[in-house]
Amino acid sequence: MNRMRLSNWFWLAVIAIPLAVFVVWASVTNPRQFVSTLLNGVTLAALYFLVASGFTLVFGLMRNVNLAHGSLYLFGAYMGWVVGDATDDWFLAVAVGFASAALVGFLLQVSIFRFMQGQELRQTMVTIGLSIVLADLMLWWFGGEIYSFDPPRAIFKSIPMIVVGKYPTYRIVVLAIAIVIGLVLWWFLNRTKVGMMIRAGVDDRQMLAASGVNVQRVFAITFAIGAGLAGLAGVIGGTALSVSPGEDTRYLMASLVVVIVGGMGSIPGAAVGALLIGLAEQFGLAYAPTYGVVFTFLIMVLVLAFRPTGILGRRSA
Repeated sequence: MNRMRLSNWFWLAVIAIPLAVFVVWASVTNPRQFVSTLLNGVTLAALYFLVASGFTLVFGLMRNVNLAHGSLYLFGAYMGWVVGDATDDWFLAVAVGFASAALVGFLLQVSIFRFMQGQELRQTMVTIGLSIVLADLMLWWFGGEIYSFDPPRAIFKSIPMIVVGKYPTYRIVVLAIAIVIGLVLWWFLNRTKVGMMIRAGVDDRQMLAASGVNVQRVFAITFAIGAGLAGLAGVIGGTALSVSPGEDTRYLMASLVVVIVGGMGSIPGAAVGALLIGLAEQFGLAYAPTYGVVFTFLIMVLVLAFRPTGILGRRSA
């Protein structure tokens, strides 16, 4: 045990010391670039968390392997864009993005996942097929054009920031939205009766059903919430960046990495994982663009090597 603890401290020092040296060097040589990259990493992490929080509910908590989660993100973004373009109402676009993806998620649960509970391989293959079909349908209908949203004028500006001078207000708003949603989800799962039923149903479905709870209804609602969060993130992400074919794969991969790094079924873990991945991606692009993508998967490898259940994941009994 002591040898294992010593080994963990050794590897922690091997990682932490070079990281501390880099932070000091980057903040001294070009503080504006460092702070700007830090802010971009944190706000990108907020977007990743919004997508991954829904994936955490479906994959991490319910143990449903839904590899069509990225398609739900893109579908919600497109539906939100259609409504936003027609009404010029960004808030309505966000609501439609959430509702449309939640409806598709609900249908997926009641028509597919309820008949394949515990069959991870079948779930994987079916949802891969669904993601391909959905991606092709959206490409056929919306084409390969790049779409974007205009946020409300109140947040479509810059605010003064120390060191960097000005920073987009919308990115700060995304961070605030992610924090609020994260706190609400944590409260919902840990402090409400429905959240307790969800966690109990995952651990022992037969016992929960024997107590008179409609387990399928609880799971369908949970799946709908997780899918709806992906659609909501699609509109928010489409406002910060853009909506285009291929975004579904990008955010599916990001969600997978975030959940694996943070820990299965943990909302705080998803926040920690999203923060690590967002910072690694932005700092990699800023200081080592050729190898930037490597840092994301390096984090995942290190976490799996020393903490297979994820940073805040529960160890199985």
